[in-house]
Amino acid sequence: MTLISPGKRNTQEDQRGISTMALSVWNYCVPLAIIIAACLVNTARCQAVQAENVTVLEGGTAQISCRLQNYDGSIVVIQNPRRQTLFFNGTRALKDDRFQMVLFTQRLVRITLTNVSVSDEGGYFCQLYTDATHHQVATLSVSVPPETPTVEVKQEAVEGGEAELTCVSPRSKPATTLRWMHNGREIPGVVSQQDNGKTFSVSSTIRIPVERKDNGAALNCEAIHPALSGQKRVRHYRLDVYFAPTVRIVSPTGILREGDSLSLTCSITGNPLPRDILWSKINDTLPERAEISGPTLQISRLSQSHNGTYLCQAQNNFGRAADHYTLLVYDPSAVVETHSAVPYAVIGGVLALLVFTVICVLIVTIWCSVRQKGSYLTHEASGLDEHGEVQEAFLNGNDASQGKKEYLL
Repeated sequence: MTLISPGKRNTQEDQRGISTMALSVWNYCVPLAIIIAACLVNTARCQAVQAENVTVLEGGTAQISCRLQNYDGSIVVIQNPRRQTLFFNGTRALKDDRFQMVLFTQRLVRITLTNVSVSDEGGYFCQLYTDATHHQVATLSVSVPPETPTVEVKQEAVEGGEAELTCVSPRSKPATTLRWMHNGREIPGVVSQQDNGKTFSVSSTIRIPVERKDNGAALNCEAIHPALSGQKRVRHYRLDVYFAPTVRIVSPTGILREGDSLSLTCSITGNPLPRDILWSKINDTLPERAEISGPTLQISRLSQSHNGTYLCQAQNNFGRAADHYTLLVYDPSAVVETHSAVPYAVIGGVLALLVFTVICVLIVTIWCSVRQKGSYLTHEASGLDEHGEVQEAFLNGNDASQGKKEYLL
C-alpha cells in the first residue's frame, strides 16, 4: 500500500480538473467556431428572416419583401416604422387600404404600398416567431423630384440699373440643384437652402446689369435632381427691361403744294409702350381739317395757312420724348428749285481733296525739275575748269601732262 501525501494528492486532482476543463472547452468552442465560420461564409443560411431595402418616388408603389429560411409555419408579423402591425400571418391588422398582401409562401412574404409619401419612410419590420424571435428591417426611402421651378422678380429691371431674379424650387428630396443659364452660359447665383423636415426648398438669386438691348433676353432656370434620371425641369423667362420712350416722325418726301394731303406717323418705342400720343402745333392750334388716328396725323387739302412746326410727344413712367416736323406748303404756280440729294459737305470734301492732290503733284514736279537742273550746271562748271587749265598750259608753252609728277621712293 502506497501512501500519498495530502499535498501530492491535491496536485494530481488539480491536474485532472484542468484536463477535464480543457476538454470541455474544446468540445464547446470547436463546434461553435465551425458554426460561426459557416455563417460568415454564407450569411443567408444563418438568418431565419431577410429583408430588402427599397427606394421609391413619391406617389409611386413600393414593394416590401421578407424572405424566410426553413419556415415551419410559425407566426410571421410585418410592422410599420411606428411598430404598428400591418399583417399577422397574412391577415390585415391595420386599416390602411394602401397596404396589400400580394404574396405569402414558405420562402417569401411580400406586401405593396401604393401612393407613397415621405411620411411612409422608415424601417418596416419582418418578424418570425419560432423558439426565438427573428426579425429584419426593410428600410423604405422616398425620393421627391422637384416640380418646374418658378421665377420671382425681386427688383424691376430699369435701363442702366440691375435686375434681381430669384429661381425657387419649393420642395424636393434630396435638395435639388438650381442653375441659371443664358445663351448656353451659366450665370452664377447666390443659393440658399431650407430644411422643411423631410424635404428641402432651394432658391438661387442673380443680379445682372441691364440695358435697353437686353429687353426680351431669354433666361432659363434649370432644376437638376437624381430622381429625374438625367432630365431637367426648366423654367423659361423673358427679361423685361423698362426704359424711356423714343419718338420719330415719319414724313413724306418731296414738295407739298396747296391742295395736297399730308400724313405724318409718329413712330414710338419704349417699355412700357406709351398709350397716349399727343399731337400739337407749336404756337398755334391744329388745323380744323387735321385728323388723328392713333399715331398718325392727317391733313387734307393743304394750304399755306397750315405752315408751321408740328410736334409729337409721348411719355411713360420712365421718361418723355418728342419729335417735330416743319411743314412748308407752296403755291401751285411757284417754281421751286430742287437741290441734289448729295450733301454740300460731301461735295466740298471731294473738291478739297482734288485741289490738294493737284498741289502735291505740282510741288513734286517742280522739286524734281530744280534738282535735275542743278546737277547739269554742276557738271558743266566742272568741264569749264578743265578747259581753262588746258588753255593756260597752251599759252605758257607747257605740256598739260606735266602738271602731275610721280616720285619713286
